[in-house]
Amino acid sequence: MFSGKPIKPTFKCYLPPVQTDVKKNIEPPIKKLDPKLLPGEIVVNEVNFVRKCISAESNQDDPWGKLICTNFKVSFIPQEAPPKQKSQLSHLLLGEHDIPLTCLEQVVTVNDTKGKKKVLGSNQKLKFNPTELILYCKDLRIIRFCFDEAGPESARKVCLAIAHYSHPADLQLLFGFEYQGRRYHECKGDQVNGSTPRGGMQTPIFDRPSDWDREIKRTSASEWRVCSINESYAISPSLPEYIVVPVSLADQDLKQYSLYFTDRRIPLWCWNHPSGSALVRMACIVDPLHQRKIDQRIFTAITKSHTQRSEVIRSDLDKCLPNIQDIQSAFVKVRQICVLDPFEESEERWLSSIDNSRWLEYIRAFLKHSAEIVYYLEGKNVSVILQEEEDRDLNCVVSSLVQLMLDPHYRSLIGFQSLVQKEWVMAGHRFLDRCNHLKKNYKEESPLFMLFLDCVWQMMNQYPAAFEFTEAYLTVLSDSMWIPLFSTFLFSSPKQRAQHLMDFAKNKAIPQGEDQVVYFPPVWEWSQQFSIKDQTLFNNPMYVGKGAACVQNGEVKTFRRTKKTYSSTLRGTATLMRNGLKEGEDTLTRRGSLVSELKSEFSAVKDESPSERFFRDWFSRPADQQGLLIPLSMPSHVALWKLFFLRWVPEACIPRGGPITAYHKLSQLVDEIEILQSQLRQYKGPSPGNTPLPSPSGPPSDQRRMYFKASYPDDPATTPDFLTSSFPFTPVGNLCRRSVYGTPISKFLNGARIWLSTETLANDTV
Repeated sequence: MFSGKPIKPTFKCYLPPVQTDVKKNIEPPIKKLDPKLLPGEIVVNEVNFVRKCISAESNQDDPWGKLICTNFKVSFIPQEAPPKQKSQLSHLLLGEHDIPLTCLEQVVTVNDTKGKKKVLGSNQKLKFNPTELILYCKDLRIIRFCFDEAGPESARKVCLAIAHYSHPADLQLLFGFEYQGRRYHECKGDQVNGSTPRGGMQTPIFDRPSDWDREIKRTSASEWRVCSINESYAISPSLPEYIVVPVSLADQDLKQYSLYFTDRRIPLWCWNHPSGSALVRMACIVDPLHQRKIDQRIFTAITKSHTQRSEVIRSDLDKCLPNIQDIQSAFVKVRQICVLDPFEESEERWLSSIDNSRWLEYIRAFLKHSAEIVYYLEGKNVSVILQEEEDRDLNCVVSSLVQLMLDPHYRSLIGFQSLVQKEWVMAGHRFLDRCNHLKKNYKEESPLFMLFLDCVWQMMNQYPAAFEFTEAYLTVLSDSMWIPLFSTFLFSSPKQRAQHLMDFAKNKAIPQGEDQVVYFPPVWEWSQQFSIKDQTLFNNPMYVGKGAACVQNGEVKTFRRTKKTYSSTLRGTATLMRNGLKEGEDTLTRRGSLVSELKSEFSAVKDESPSERFFRDWFSRPADQQGLLIPLSMPSHVALWKLFFLRWVPEACIPRGGPITAYHKLSQLVDEIEILQSQLRQYKGPSPGNTPLPSPSGPPSDQRRMYFKASYPDDPATTPDFLTSSFPFTPVGNLCRRSVYGTPISKFLNGARIWLSTETLANDTV
């Protein structure tokens, strides 16, 4: 049975006996574990002989290595790196075991022997030597390290360093400022005349009039204009320098009206319907004495901008949607259920717990209200004003969802990024406060952008062919909020961004007048985080682009809404299948099967309101993937976003299963179709001697849109990809509760020796 070769020693074999001074006892056989550092990154503290706890039942499979704290991240370097999965997402800035400091939610130290634990903050003292360190991350990871063999003093110092550097006293102490300054000077030679040209497929930033002009032309908003009264933030500190306003409103009038709005935020144009109705957002009027007068003038101006002089409807989001504290509370609860709480009850109890968190209820509320706004814009052809006290939170979510439902441009990758840039970044969403990057004010923290991404995923789940991007893209985008190397999610307003970047430019000796995007890029420059190959994971192989056709029963048909009216007695599953839904069979069912579930919203009744008729008529017709999309918002249609909430939980991971299996096959089919199309383009006719042999490989590998490539019989054999439901992320490295994958859901998250609740820890300090 044995080959006679000497058994390869494990890392434990190299461990010296019980140590008093680690540095003196390190033996030569141990290889040097050096971290990969970015420009400007320095090692603050480190400790050797650390065990990363993966299994709760035994430490046999736990990797050993060095734990390092830098001014950017917490990094664990295993002594023996495991073989990397072939189809694993590879980050260019972070290793598999790296955690950005801004991603840390809580730093918890534990001493098993003394039964003590402490949540560490900045500049705090630690009165005991830690035996364990638990890191609770904002991307829902929970990482645990044990210091069984490490020097106690070194372990204490690295824990204090991690806590201190994860609580920066000032925004400019975030590592991104140091990194981008170094990077700017190193990459100076690659720029054209000191700046990077904007063009091609680049995402518009909306920090200049030309970006807004293009959006006005694209939506045919001829009665709206770009206004520059807020240049240098002269009117409002939270609005962008350039905004779009009705042509009929003069700059002088706008300046006068701004005095009466919260933070002087005058109404902002968001989008125009082809029929002329407009979507507008605005803050509340602070002076009730002038409420009626200002309202009348604003409403009149918006009415004049409509080709049919239609009325204007106002929707007060503060009165009809949950507030930011409710949303934060629901997110904390659903995170607790998915990641923290032991699962010892039945599956039904777990699902009801998810429901009781109210997270899915709030998702439904935002989707439903956005669909109602769509009805007014599309069905009634009237303009809508979204009103919120400060116009910086709920308005961002609803205005984005409404545009996503109405405009297929925003369902493309570049279009979606421009939507986020326009309605969140430039509109002054408080990313710094809501993400709590500085960990100073937890009352202001709220996952509104995460709520929006979850709503987008719900629509993608119902209409999988209507979006160019994938749920992996949405998940990566959510993770990017916690990487402080990009300007997109760091600031609470355009003015704050401009002020900090001006100071940054002075400190880093960057000449005045250069484009800020050059030296502090937005997150949309994905090439800084991922290779071209990995970026293909953002592509949805099922996407039906503009003007695309499908083959149905041998005939080529375009995705256009048919004018045919359907019998009111046929409201079955097949109709919903045509709307892009996954459930059901491809046969018409008798009235009453699905209608009974939907009758409260979409079935025909005697006292049917115009809005109910609008939705019923829409759902009775095949959906145009490049037209209006209305999501179903009944409880049975809103699901838990598993890739986001459960991707780090090994017990919830399905080996060789989950949606990734379908994505894998679809990618290969799409790649094969593109190869065949390429071969057809190369074919020059059947004349003798003039028929070139088609290339067996088609387009070059680096130019293909799909991550998984089609293979041919002549291709060399390759090891098949081992995929899991958490693809392209791996749960390995997060704390497991059992050592075996795929445990029954009834044993879900059960058996950890130490598992601390963030709510308990918040009130339990030493």
